[in-house]
Amino acid sequence: MIIDSKYDPSQVEDKWYSFWMEHRLFHSVPDDREPYTIVIPPPNVTGVLHMGHMLNNTIQDILIRRARLMGKNACWVPGTDHASIATEAKVVNLLAEEGVHKREIGREAFLERAWEWKEKHDGIIYGQLKRLGASCDWERSKFTLGSDLSESVLKAFKSLYNEGLIYRGARMINWDPKAKTALSDEEVIRKDVQSKLYYVKYLVEGSDQYLTVATTRPETILGDTAVCVHPDDERYTALKGKRVIVPIAGRSVPVIQDDYVDREFGTGALKITPAHDVNDYEIGLKHSLEVIDTLTDDGTMSEAAGYYIGEDRFKARKLIVIDLREQDLIEKEEDIQNNVGFSERNPDTVVEPRISTQWFLKMKDLVKPAIEAVKRDEVKIHPPKFKKVYFNWLDNIKDWCISRQLWWGHRIPAWYAPDGDFVIAVELEEALALFEEKGRKLQANEIHQDEDVLDTWFSSWLWPFSVFEWNEDEHNADLEYYYPTNDLVTGHDIIFFWVARMIIAGYHFTDKRPFENVYFTGMVRDNKGRKMSKSLGNSPDALDLMDRFGADGVRVGMLLSAPAGNDLQFDESLCLQGRNFANKLWNAFRLIKGWEVDESKPEDGVAAVAANWFENRLSQSLEGLDQQFSQFRISEALMTSYKLIWDDFCSWYLEMAKPAFGQKVDTLTLGKAIGFIDKLTRLIHPFMPFISEEIWQNIEDRNGTSIVHASWPDRSSFDDAILEKMQFNMDLISGIRQKRAEMNVGNKELLILYYQGSNDFLLADLIKKMAGIEEIKKRDDSNENLKSFVVGQHEFAIPFNDKIDVDEERARIQKELDYALGFLNSVDRKLANERFVSNAPEEVVAIEKKKQEDALNKVKLLEKQLASI
Repeated sequence: MIIDSKYDPSQVEDKWYSFWMEHRLFHSVPDDREPYTIVIPPPNVTGVLHMGHMLNNTIQDILIRRARLMGKNACWVPGTDHASIATEAKVVNLLAEEGVHKREIGREAFLERAWEWKEKHDGIIYGQLKRLGASCDWERSKFTLGSDLSESVLKAFKSLYNEGLIYRGARMINWDPKAKTALSDEEVIRKDVQSKLYYVKYLVEGSDQYLTVATTRPETILGDTAVCVHPDDERYTALKGKRVIVPIAGRSVPVIQDDYVDREFGTGALKITPAHDVNDYEIGLKHSLEVIDTLTDDGTMSEAAGYYIGEDRFKARKLIVIDLREQDLIEKEEDIQNNVGFSERNPDTVVEPRISTQWFLKMKDLVKPAIEAVKRDEVKIHPPKFKKVYFNWLDNIKDWCISRQLWWGHRIPAWYAPDGDFVIAVELEEALALFEEKGRKLQANEIHQDEDVLDTWFSSWLWPFSVFEWNEDEHNADLEYYYPTNDLVTGHDIIFFWVARMIIAGYHFTDKRPFENVYFTGMVRDNKGRKMSKSLGNSPDALDLMDRFGADGVRVGMLLSAPAGNDLQFDESLCLQGRNFANKLWNAFRLIKGWEVDESKPEDGVAAVAANWFENRLSQSLEGLDQQFSQFRISEALMTSYKLIWDDFCSWYLEMAKPAFGQKVDTLTLGKAIGFIDKLTRLIHPFMPFISEEIWQNIEDRNGTSIVHASWPDRSSFDDAILEKMQFNMDLISGIRQKRAEMNVGNKELLILYYQGSNDFLLADLIKKMAGIEEIKKRDDSNENLKSFVVGQHEFAIPFNDKIDVDEERARIQKELDYALGFLNSVDRKLANERFVSNAPEEVVAIEKKKQEDALNKVKLLEKQLASI
C-alpha cells in the first residue's frame, strides 16, 4: 500500500463525506439500542456559517460521533429557522430594488417571493455544515415554517388559548419602526449611549410661574397628558390641583401626584406620556389619563402630534428643540449617558415603547415547572454559573408578546366577524363552524383571518418535540424513542429567547424535560478581545479557513481555547496548530506502515516495555476523557487526546518502539503499534472525523465499513506504578538530553550515566536506547569532572569532555536551588493555613504534602551538590 507522504485534506474530506452520505451512516431509526439525541439550534434559513456556528456545531458533532462510537443510536436532527423579521426584511429590500412595495403586490404574491428566496438560499448553510463534517441525520431535516411544524405551532396556540393562557389586548409593547412590528422584551438590546438631557419649562396655567421637567426625548412632549410629582415633595406642594401648559402643543394638562416619581432625578417633576413610555403607561392607567399616540408605525410624527407631521422622530427632536429655544422654554441642557433600547434584529434601530393591540401569552404559571426542573438538576446547566441568569429571568417573567406585524411566518389562527368578535381556528371552514356554535351564521366573505404572524420563537420553543411529528401523534414511535433529547449545545446569548422557553414548553406540552443537559458555549472574539462582526470586518470566512487548514484543523483550532461558557479568543494560528496536529498523526501512521518486518525476530525488550506503558497511559487517558465528556469539558477532552497522541504516542512511544536505523521490526511490536494507531484514530474521530477515517481505512481492508460506526476504545484498569516509573525514566532521559545540549555533546556520542543510591527504578535498556548511554554506573568518590543534575529525589551525573567551569556550574545549581526553595516555601505556607487543611478534601491535602516532601528532598540534593563544588 502506498501512503502519501503528505496529508492533503482537500483530497480526503469530500471523498469521505460523500461516502458517509452514500451509505446513510448518519441516519437513525428507532431500535433496541440506547438513543442519544441532539436537536440542532436552527440557524436562519438565509444565513451563512459564521464562527459561532462553527464552534457550536463542532461541539455537537463531537458529542454525536462519540455517542455512535459508544454504541448508542445517535440521532442529530438538523433544521433551519424561517426567521420572520430577518427574512421578511431581505425580501422587502429585494422588492425595493425592483421599485415594488410589498403591499402593492399583496400578501399572497409576497409570500410566493419569500418562498422563492427561501428555496434559493435554503441549503447554503447545510452545505457549509457538511463541509465542517457535521454528521446530522439529513433525512430528518426540518424547517420551522414547514407544514408539519406549522401544524405543531397552530396546535400549541389553540391549546394555550383554550386553556386561557393566550389573550388579545392593548398593551404597552416594544415597537421596531424599521421592521414595523412588535418585539418581545428579550428582543430589545439595552445600550448606554451619549444623550442630551433637556430641562424644559412648563408654564403653570393662569400664572407667570413655570415647572421645569427634564427629558431626553423632547419629541414626545407632544403626547404629554400630565406632569407628575412626588406627593411628599415640598417643592411642588403648591401645585396640587393646578394645571400646566404643554410646550409647543399649548394644551393644558393636570399636575398629578404619585410616589413612583424619583425626587432625585432631574427636577423631581416627570412628564407623563402614556403612549410612549412603559412606566408612563402604568401611571396613565392609574390616573385615567388620555393617551395621545404621536408616532406612526414607521417612526414618523403622526397627525395626533399636531406638529412636525410626517417627520422622522429624530428629526422632529431637533426641530422641537430649536422651537423650544426660540420660545425660551429650555432652561438648560446636559450631556448624559442614557440607557436606550435597540432592536435585536435591526441593531441600529431604536425601539419605541408603544401601545398596541397584540396577542400575549401568560407566563407566570407556565414557568413554574421550568424553574423547579433546573433547581432539581433534572435539567442540568453547564457551566452552572448560568443558573443565576436563568432563574433571574424566570422569577421576573412578563407576559410574552407573541404577535408580529409581518407576513412571513405562522399566521395567527384567529378569525374575525365584522363586529370584531373572533374564534380560533386553523381553517376557514372550522372558523365558520365555530361561529355557528356561537349562534352566528356567517358567510366566508364575512370573516377574515388575523393579518399578523407569530413570533419566530413561538415555533422554536416547540423544536425538541415538534421535529418528531408531535403535530400528528403525541405518542408516535419516534417521539417515544428519541424524546426527551439528551444534550442541547447553544450560545448563552439565547438563554431567554430559546433555552428557557423550550424547557417551559417541554413540561407544559409533554410533561417531560426537553433535554437533560444544556451546554453553553462562549462568544467567539478576535485576538484583540472584540466580538466578531461584519461591521468590524474581523470575522474570517469559514470556508476559506477550511480551504487553508482543512476542516479537521479548523475544528481543533476552534476548540483549543473554548472552555464552556467562556468567550473564545480566536486566532488563525490555532487552526494552523490543528493542521499541524493532523500532519503529526499522519506522519506517525506513515512511520508505522513503513516499518519492514522480520517474522523470525523476537519481541524487542524496550518496545515491549514501551507498549506496556502506553497501554496503561491510554487507559488512564480514556478514564479522564469519560469524566471530561460527562462534565462537558470538551476543550479539556481535546487537550487530553492531543497530548496523548502528540506527546505520549508520537514523541515517546514511537521513539521507544521503532527499530534502529536499517533494522527490521518484530511482528509483535508492529502489531501493537498498529493496534494503538487503530485505537487512537477512534479516540480522535469525534474531534477530527476526516483524517481519522482516512487512517482507519488504510490500516487494513475494512470491507466497506466506516469508523463512524466503529467502537470507542475499551478502557481497562491501569497501573499507577508503571506510569510513575516510566514518567521518572522519561524525565531522566529528558534531563540527559538537556545536559548534552548544555555541553554541546552530540546524540551519537555514547556517555556513561552515574547514579547514587538504588537503581531499581531505572529502565536501563530504555535509557541506553533513548539517551545515548553506553553504561550505567553507581557513582563513588573517585568520579571527577561530572555534570550533576537532579530528577525527582535522585541525583545523576554524566562526564564532561573538558574541565568544568566551576563558577558557571555553581550559578546554575544556585538558580535551581532558589527556584526549589521558593516552591517549597509556597507549599509550606499553604499547609500552615489551618483553614485550607481543615476545609480541603483529604486527597488535596495529601497531594500538597507529597509536593512538600519532594521539594524538601530536592532542596537537600541541590544543597549537597553546591557544597561539593
